Amino acid sequence: MTEGSTEILTSPDVPYNILENEKVGRYMVAAKDLKAGEEILSELPFVVGPKASSYPLCISCYSPWPETEGNNTLCSKCSWPVCGPNCENLSQHKDYECEIFAAVGEKFNVKDILEGNHENGIPQLECITPLRLLLASEKDPVKWAEVKSMETHTKQRIKQPQWQKDHINIVEYLRKRLKLERFSEDDIQMACGILEINAHEVRTPTGCVARALYPKTAMMNHCCVSNTSHSILPDSYRLRLRTTVDIPKGGELYGSYTHSLLPTMIRREYLLQGKHFACACARCSDPTELGTHMSSLKCNKCDNGLVLPLDSLDPECMWKCTHCEFSTSGQAVRKVFEIIHNHVENVEMISGADGADAIQERENVIKKYRSVLHPRHAFLTILRHSLTQMYGRVDEYLLDDLPDVVLEHKVDMCRILLQVLDVIEPGYSRIRGMTLYELHAPLLFLAKNLWNSGTIDNAGLKSKMIEAASILKEAANILCLEPPETSEGKIGVAASQALVELEQSIENLET
Repeated sequence: MTEGSTEILTSPDVPYNILENEKVGRYMVAAKDLKAGEEILSELPFVVGPKASSYPLCISCYSPWPETEGNNTLCSKCSWPVCGPNCENLSQHKDYECEIFAAVGEKFNVKDILEGNHENGIPQLECITPLRLLLASEKDPVKWAEVKSMETHTKQRIKQPQWQKDHINIVEYLRKRLKLERFSEDDIQMACGILEINAHEVRTPTGCVARALYPKTAMMNHCCVSNTSHSILPDSYRLRLRTTVDIPKGGELYGSYTHSLLPTMIRREYLLQGKHFACACARCSDPTELGTHMSSLKCNKCDNGLVLPLDSLDPECMWKCTHCEFSTSGQAVRKVFEIIHNHVENVEMISGADGADAIQERENVIKKYRSVLHPRHAFLTILRHSLTQMYGRVDEYLLDDLPDVVLEHKVDMCRILLQVLDVIEPGYSRIRGMTLYELHAPLLFLAKNLWNSGTIDNAGLKSKMIEAASILKEAANILCLEPPETSEGKIGVAASQALVELEQSIENLET
C-alpha cells in the first residue's frame, strides 16, 4: 500500500482492492498476483447517452438522424428524434427523458436541425446524458452514492469556457425549460463534470459512438503505458476489464485516458485540457518516450542527431540535438507537430472503402515527413498501424495480388510497429494482437514464393512456417480474449482455426 493510502474496499470475491489517498483520490491495486489476460471485473454502465457536441442522432441507438432524407421520425410521446417504435420504447429513453419532455411539452427543434450547421454539435442534445445521470441518481440512490464521489475537477472546470456553455445548454435548460428545479445548479454541473472526466466512449452495434459511465472501472488511475485493457459488448454495453501483463499483488492497475499512439506533447495537452491533470508518468517524463522516440525529430543540421526536449514535462522547454549545437523552442516544435498531426488526421479519414487512395495517401505522408521524424515517431506509427490493416484487404492490394516487395514492406511495417507496441502497449493488448495477426500472413506468402522459386528447400520452408505459426498463436491467444461479438473477437476465432490448419500443414511437410 502506498504511504498515506487508506483501504476503502477489500473483498475476497474480487481480484482488486480500492485504496484512497489525498494525492490521487481512489485507485485500484491487485489483491493477488494477476496473470496477463486475467479478468479483473465485468461491469454494466450506470448510464449511457450521446457524447458532448454530438451530431444529429437517434437518442436511443445513437444512429445518425434522420435515417434517410425526409424520414424525420420522432418519438410519438415526446417528439424527440428516434429511428422508430423500437428505439422509442427502449428503456434508456422511455423511462428517462421521454417522460420529462412529454410532461412539459418540450419538443425537438427539427427545423433548426435540418437547416443548421452542426459542426459544433447540437446544443439541444447536450442535456440528454446529464439528465439521464441525474434521473438515474433518483432511481438508484445506492449506486449513486458511489458515482457522486467520482472526480469532477470543479475548480479547474469552472475556469474553462465549457463551464459557461454547460450552464446555458444544460443547467438553465433543465431548470427553466424542463422545470427540473429539484436539481440545483451545483447538482447539474457535478453531473456534467462526472461525465466529462470519467465517461468512456462506446460503440453501438451499428458502429456509432456514444458515452457510458462505469463507476468501478473509472477508479483506475491513468498511465500512458497501461497494464489493463477493456472491451465493451456493443449490445449491452457491458465492460470487461482484464490485465495485459503480469501484475504482482499490491501493484497498481492502470487504464489509459488517451490515445497511446500520440506523442507526449499532444497526449499531455489532451489530458490537461480534457481531464484536468498534468501527466508525469515514466513515459511522459522520458524525452525518448522509453526508448521508442515517438516524439523525436531528426536534426537537419547534422547526419546522426536527434532533436529531443530538455524537459519533456515542460511544453515550453528548449529542444536540442544530441550530436550538434542545434536547438529550437518548444513552441516551434508544437507548430511542426500541429501541421503534421492535421495532415495525418486528414488522410486517416480516408477509409479502405475508398480503395487504393487510402493506401497511397498514407504512404505519401510517410514519404513527406520521414526526413523530419524519427522512424518510430508517433505520427508515422499511426499511419503504419492503418497501413498494416489495409495491405491485403483493399482493392488492388489484396494479399494474393501483392508482389514480394510489397509483402516485405508490410512485414517491415509490422515489425517496426511491434517495436513500439512492445513498450507502450505491452503484453496482451488488442493492438498488439491485431498487428501480430497481420504479420503472420505475409510471412507465409513470402515463404511459399521462396519455396516455389527454389530459393529455399522444404527445411527452409518449414522453419519459416514455424515462425509464422508462433506469431499466429500469440495473436490468437490475445484476440480470443476479446468478446466473440466484436470484430477482434471474430478474428481471434479465425486465427485459432487458421493455426490448427497451419500446424497440420507443418506436420505434413516432408523435410
